[in-house]
Amino acid sequence: MATTGSAPAASVPQRPMRADARRNYDRLLDAARTTLTEVGSDAPLEEVARRAGVGIGTLYRHFPRRLDLLEAVYRKDVEKLATSAERLLAAASPWDALEGWLTEFIGYATTKRALFHELVDAVGRDSELLTYSRQVITTSATSVLARAQEAGVARRDAEPGDLLRLVGGCTMMADLEPDQQARMLRIVLDGLRA
Repeated sequence: MATTGSAPAASVPQRPMRADARRNYDRLLDAARTTLTEVGSDAPLEEVARRAGVGIGTLYRHFPRRLDLLEAVYRKDVEKLATSAERLLAAASPWDALEGWLTEFIGYATTKRALFHELVDAVGRDSELLTYSRQVITTSATSVLARAQEAGVARRDAEPGDLLRLVGGCTMMADLEPDQQARMLRIVLDGLRA
């Protein structure tokens, strides 16, 4: 389980999950992400379990507390952003890597909006999870932006923080439709282009 900022306990080797347990765990995370994005942070855990196709007991075996589930969703999404940056930098043109990563960042930020306040209230803004998340996201944004700048396709005066604030702002308005988000991202990208 994710820590909440306290020092980790003595490390006890954990057995790997069985394949069916891993599938249930992953389905629970996906269902939680979707449910929290659609319903908000008050989404009932029973609804998460139903959408994952498992019983509530299975949910509680993996995530004894609601906070454990929220932290796991948040952490997985942050790690997915980091993996995405690496994959895009290895396979795409500098501009396509930047655009692709920002598109994925919008998806992350939309889910984050549903989770963030509950997590901050529970673990604090300076918790290990939120500190780790900021570092990973800033590193990923820095890498995709720097590559685009070095290739001469992105403005040299743009900074990673600018990028995150501009694109994160595309997700902060309530009831913003996906096509509106996409249009706002295109406007931001037009402003970033060298």
